[in-house]
This record gives sequence, structure tokens and C-alpha cells, in this order.
Amino acid sequence: MEPFKIKATESIPFTSRAEREAALKSAGYNLFSVPSSKITIDLLTDSGTSAMSDRQWAALMIGDESYAGSRNYFRLEETVRRISGYKHVIPLHQGRVAENLLFSNCVRPGDHVPNNIHFDTTKANIEHNGGQAIDCVIDAAYDPQADIPFKGDMDLEKLDRVLADVGRDRIPLVLLTITNNSGGGQPVSLANATEVSDWCKRHGIPFFYDACRFAENAYFCKVRSGLDGDIPTIARRFFDLADGCTMSAKKDGLVNMGGFVALNDDALAEKVTNMLILIEGFPTYGGLAGRDLEAMAQGLEEVLDERYLAHRIGQVRDFGQALRDAGVPILVPVGGHAVYLDARRFLPHIAQDQFPAQALTCALYLEGGVRAVEIGGLMFGAGGNWPELELVRLAVPRRVYTSSHLDYVVEIAATLFEKRDSIRGLQITYEAPVLRHFTAQLKPVE
Repeated sequence: MEPFKIKATESIPFTSRAEREAALKSAGYNLFSVPSSKITIDLLTDSGTSAMSDRQWAALMIGDESYAGSRNYFRLEETVRRISGYKHVIPLHQGRVAENLLFSNCVRPGDHVPNNIHFDTTKANIEHNGGQAIDCVIDAAYDPQADIPFKGDMDLEKLDRVLADVGRDRIPLVLLTITNNSGGGQPVSLANATEVSDWCKRHGIPFFYDACRFAENAYFCKVRSGLDGDIPTIARRFFDLADGCTMSAKKDGLVNMGGFVALNDDALAEKVTNMLILIEGFPTYGGLAGRDLEAMAQGLEEVLDERYLAHRIGQVRDFGQALRDAGVPILVPVGGHAVYLDARRFLPHIAQDQFPAQALTCALYLEGGVRAVEIGGLMFGAGGNWPELELVRLAVPRRVYTSSHLDYVVEIAATLFEKRDSIRGLQITYEAPVLRHFTAQLKPVE
């Protein structure tokens, strides 16, 4: 059962099919443009959508809104240092700012940045600075039906090929995303992280994590590979392998807004901080109110509770199993923060250039007011470079929905699967030059 009680509730909107049809058409068949007042179950993202605890809400009341030297900053700094061991803690308002500040100080035109699989904003921030984002995940990650425990692992042979192709001077850092969001929320093993760390040390290349789901990754390592120690100990073993991390605390920080860069390099920390002052604010608040810094520090403590993680990951696992039992094709094994529908198997009659995952996302909303997000051709296929995976992510917000809410989603998905042949593909009528999936406009194929 849930390791918490519910103290406050929020009403859920219910809409008619006619209302949803109108909302979808008005939004250009892009769920990012549908207002939340028209959404019944919102699984668009787990980022910033968590329910905060009573202790986090209490933390807001002790916010110190001093411009410089807020006491809340020092609590956050102490918390992050204790969890990660990193010397410099630079607060920011969310993860993509952490990516922007890190890459703008490390990546130069022509550089290559390997990762297991880059997520959308990570890839965009690398490319904005003239670099190339290179995915080096193991091949099994691209097989939605390959049921292996650590599909987020990096392939060292692929790292070797990048090094051979471009040379050491063109690799400013290696990134490892834990858990691997674009590949189905799959964890990375400690053994693989150790191999990547050793590889980086041999070649003198800095090693960083995208650590926004570090606690979930640590829990997977404990239950799937039998690692000794509690969750903070396992997480620290990961952090000790790297030179730093970017963090969106809107995930495993259990807050609605917040993030940070943490690292050991004094010179790089100075560069990041100087740019932070230019675009975000003073180094001890980094674009956040003091109350948000305090809530973030409290959330980072709570996310390491093994009872919380067992329920969190267990709820998502049971959600995925219920979809499988209903015959709905999903990516296996189920990841930590979301269940990923396999749009290729769900809609084999829709070609990839007609965006089957986006079509399925729209169909879920039209059928039952469920909002999900496409992770496929619309997100990663700009320029005709089609991704190997065509997925719909059903991201479960932390401490928000009960099992009966997710049972409703299973019912909607199963109903759609029964009449899947009636779902049509889509074509783009407008796209932005960067991160097009956020604002693209589409229409059904005639």
C-alpha cells in the first residue's frame, strides 16, 4: 500500500467526447497545447507534477528570501554534498538550464557528446552549442520486447568507435542518463557505470550524469542486481564514479520547480556560476525563491526512503503488467517512472512518417481524456532522421494518482487497441526549428 496518507485533494475534470474533439482540433493535434482543464488523467510528464509532502509544504514557510546567502541555499548545498559528494552545488530553476550552462561552457562546434540515449532538451542544448549528441546505448535497448534488467547500459564498443572517429579532443564529456528516459525509463547498472567511468579516466574525458532519476536507478540496482547497502549508499557509489551531474529536481527532487549542477572542477564551476549570474540570478538562489530551495532539499531527503521507492516503482510496474494483461503492447521491462506503449506494434498500419506514436497519443485523449507524450518521430525525427523507437510515454506523477486512476487508463488503452485499425496517421502543418514537438501543429492524414 501507499506509504503515505492523503491530506488534500484536487478535483478531476471530466469532459464529453465532443469537447475533447474540439480541444484536440484547436490544439493542432498536439497535447502540449490542450489546457489542463480539459484533461482527466494527465500522464504527460512526471517532471514537476509530484505531490509535495506535509514536510515540504512546511518547508515553504521557512523560506529565507534574502537576495544573497539565503539559509535555504546552505541547507540545499549540505544535502546535495552529502548525497553526491560533489564540491560545488549550483542551484537552478530546472534541468534544461543545468544542461544549457554546462554545455555552453564545455561544448564547441564540431564536438561530440556520447550518452546512452539523449533526451530532447539534452540533445537540443548540445546541438545549440554546435555539438553532436551521439547515442551509445546497448543494442537491446532498441528492442521493445527484450526483457533484460539494465537496458539503459552504455555500449563501450560504441564509445570506442566515437573516440576512433573524432579523437579525444572532440569529446568534451561523456554523459550517462539515469534512468534512461528516451529508452523506456530503463536503469543503468553500477557495473556499467563503473566501466564508463574507467573508460573516461583512461582517456582523460570528464564524466557526468543526467541524474534526475538517480534514486529510482539506485533502487533498481538494489532489487535487480542485489547490491548491498541502503539507497543513499548505492546512489553515492554511482556519484563517486563521476565528475559531476546535472539535475532536474522536478523528478526525484519531488518538487514542482528546481534543479542544480553539482561538480568538483573549480574552474568549470566558476564559469558556470558566472553565466548563472548573467541569466538566472545570484549563485545562492539561481532563479528560485528561498522557499523552493528548502522544499527541494527536503524532497531530496524523502526520495531516498526505500518504502517510498518500493511503492513508486511497484505502482508503475503493476500499471504496466495490467496493460500487458489487457493485450496492449508495451516496452519491457517496465521502467521506473513510466510505462511506454509500443506504437509500432499498436498501430502497424501507420507509417513512421505519419507519426504513429503521436496519432496514438491523440487517440488516447480523444477516447478518455488521457494525456500522454510521444517519444518517437515527432520528437526525434526532424530532418527525416527517424528514431529506432516509436513510443508513447505514460509518465506517472509521484504521489498523485491511485491504482484506480491507472486502471481507468488501462481500460481506455485496451478499448483503443480493440479498434486500432480506425486510428489514422498525422501530418505536420507547422514546426519550430528546435524542439518541434512542443509547439508543432498537425492534422489527420486524409
